[in-house]
Amino acid sequence: MKKVKITAIRKVRYDDLMAKYENPIEHTCDVCEGLLSSRRRKSWVSEDGKCPDGHCPEAWKTMKEFVEALANGEGNFYDGWMKNPYSAMISCNDGYRPVSFYIETIE
Repeated sequence: MKKVKITAIRKVRYDDLMAKYENPIEHTCDVCEGLLSSRRRKSWVSEDGKCPDGHCPEAWKTMKEFVEALANGEGNFYDGWMKNPYSAMISCNDGYRPVSFYIETIE
């Protein structure tokens, strides 16, 4: 099996939707906190197609099938969607502050 690198690329906030539909909550996803100011990106490595330690379990649900496929040597999702056929750009399922993750085979 191949290793798959998962990198948090960007987090978007939809304040208008949060104000209109979301109840106030104390803690939200902190995957990308500080990334914009420091220009660092947080990354994890999946081995054997498994969820890496410390990765958000909810985000994992949206990318699990892609990571497993890449770990098994598959790729070219949706007939040429990505420039690198052994990669994908997947967002978590938070509709108010989604994080985009770039996943790629590294071995």
